Amino acid sequence: MNQPTQSPDIRMDADDLYREDSYTDNRIGSIRCLTPVTKNGEADDTRSVQYLGSTQILTPAGPLPLNFELPGDSLEAAIAGFGDAAREAVDKTMQELREMQRQSASQIVVPKGGVDPSAMDGLGGKIKMP
Repeated sequence: MNQPTQSPDIRMDADDLYREDSYTDNRIGSIRCLTPVTKNGEADDTRSVQYLGSTQILTPAGPLPLNFELPGDSLEAAIAGFGDAAREAVDKTMQELREMQRQSASQIVVPKGGVDPSAMDGLGGKIKMP
């Protein structure tokens, strides 16, 4: 008998709201400007504006999206820091991909269900199973 599952409590945090503006150069990437607001939609000057960059790099497997935080307290500063932050995100992503490849290459692959000893007959092996 299946027991009913409880739905997670899905609620927005009214004390942590942001208005989002998006800027792009239609070439390299985009910048999301997150301006803190109160639950009434008024600007909340007690919190800092956040700037987030996004771009993509082309790989043999297709485009890989990158998202990263941008330094600065103005759109102008975020634009100026975009290139360095993007390069850092690419470097970090490439390190993570190399680590995933290393881990994948070092795993021992065991066939599902194990090996059938009778399948070893005729393969030139010297071990015979009764």
